[in-house]
Amino acid sequence: MKRFIEADLIKWKESDRRKPLLLLGVRQCGKTWSLLEFGKQNYGNVEHIDFYGDKKYSAFFEDSMDPDRILDQMRLAGHKISPGETLLVFDEIQECPKALGSLKYFFEKRPEYHIACAGSLLGVRLSQGLSFPVGKVDYLHMHPMSFSEFLIADGAPELADYINSIAEIAPMPELIFDRFVEKLKIFFAVGGMPEAVNFWVEERDMNRVEQILKSNLLSYDFDFSKHLSPAESHKVSLVWRTLPSQLARENKKFLYKIVKENARAREYEPAIRWLEDADMIQRVNLMKSPGLPVSAYEDYSSFKVYAADVGLLRILSGLDSKTLAVGDAFFTNFKGSFSENYILNSLSAVYDIPLRYWTKENSNAEVDFILQYGNDIIPIEVKAAANVQSKGLKRYNEEYADKVSLRIRYS
Repeated sequence: MKRFIEADLIKWKESDRRKPLLLLGVRQCGKTWSLLEFGKQNYGNVEHIDFYGDKKYSAFFEDSMDPDRILDQMRLAGHKISPGETLLVFDEIQECPKALGSLKYFFEKRPEYHIACAGSLLGVRLSQGLSFPVGKVDYLHMHPMSFSEFLIADGAPELADYINSIAEIAPMPELIFDRFVEKLKIFFAVGGMPEAVNFWVEERDMNRVEQILKSNLLSYDFDFSKHLSPAESHKVSLVWRTLPSQLARENKKFLYKIVKENARAREYEPAIRWLEDADMIQRVNLMKSPGLPVSAYEDYSSFKVYAADVGLLRILSGLDSKTLAVGDAFFTNFKGSFSENYILNSLSAVYDIPLRYWTKENSNAEVDFILQYGNDIIPIEVKAAANVQSKGLKRYNEEYADKVSLRIRYS
């Protein structure tokens, strides 16, 4: 598989201001694999320190934060570590808080050593106050595989190249268009979780893909119960399991009453925030009007919630993969929520910034996403069906004609 994050990892390696790296992202999106593969391709050797798989590694950090002492102990344990030639991968680093704390001293005293870290639910642990060296580490955010990455893995790199070669908006030849549509249907069914993609590519067995994705969901349930109290675990699970119901509505604004009758924001906001920190969901807040910075015009009480991956959303929705064989049903299911989710995932992976949405008060006019690109505020509409008339974009343009340099419609 080819993961585009490799380009960012190479920039990190070559930077003269390089710091120890924390790679964040949803569980099982391929963080460890990408770091190890990057190391194999770009270093003389890779030393993989797995704090979850072997608890004994934590002992290296117990008595001292001194990098030289830590490195000496690692070498005595059989690890070959050379500055600039070795990539040290600290895996599941959240299991060893002192290892996370030691990154400050590696940066200050031994910056010539290249250290990259990954971990499950690392974003959750950091948000809960796990001590980490502010200003002493670099961050990268990893997402499930994109459609282009899927095309390359699925034996159609020429289609990915074709996408990158497009220089102007023009009709696509029908034969090429049909190939894209069929591949996109499969991507909506499989999603971008690397293990599921691998089984599809290797075996073409959708039943096996289903098992992998269901296993992913079970592992998330395990995370809820492992890291939270029973009461909080139940709330997080309720929010997560009712996500398809939230997206099935015409107005996809998150409603607490769908989670539980008479539920209140203060009860379930921590559960939403936990899922956000775990990168399992993406929250899209309401933007009241276009202005810079966009964050100053957000309404945090009104928001939509999407899944980190369309494949997981399909399993969570109980939608059979056989649906992909029936016309355009996948694209239009749940009032186009799969298409919206796909576009949101794609944009987030490219720009790695929050998106918002806009709606006209006392009106059904809505723009699905608002993207701040530099000093431009770009409205984006997603249409899943053949009818591509966009009342939302039209109304937005009427309201803010002097502020709109570009409107985008995905259909």
